[in-house]
Amino acid sequence: MRPASAFLRLAASVMVAALLASCESTPPSDLAPPGRGSSVEGIDSTLESGRTSDEALSRAFREGTSDLQVLVRGSVSRILADDLSGDKHQRFIVKLSSGQTLLVAHNIDLAERVPVKVGMWVYLYGEYEWNAEGGVVHWTHKDPGGTHVDGWIQAEGVRYE
Repeated sequence: MRPASAFLRLAASVMVAALLASCESTPPSDLAPPGRGSSVEGIDSTLESGRTSDEALSRAFREGTSDLQVLVRGSVSRILADDLSGDKHQRFIVKLSSGQTLLVAHNIDLAERVPVKVGMWVYLYGEYEWNAEGGVVHWTHKDPGGTHVDGWIQAEGVRYE
């Protein structure tokens, strides 16, 4: 890779990180208690102002960016078997309005299982990690050690932490 190309890639990654970090200016857990706001087609109007845009997630995917705290809304498109190696994780696929898909890995050793169904709209507040299929959102639970930002999943107006 030429030095100029490496510099441009680094600069773009820093810009994406800064853009996504700006979404954290108001912690989503403070935006709305569970169940508040409109629930038309899965949209919670009180969470929308802090939501990470689909374009920002698309950029993070294209650029291979990881370790981003995000708030996303999507429709459950597939439910997968639990990952039982190490800490147990509930797994399902969420499709964003842009068409990008995200694997959700929700730690059920630390948090309650979310009763998701295909077609259900959910909000996810967690950490985005790049992968070749669109990305993974994990850390969708409280951190018992207090060293990581607490995450959550909201489904049908109920927040699971």
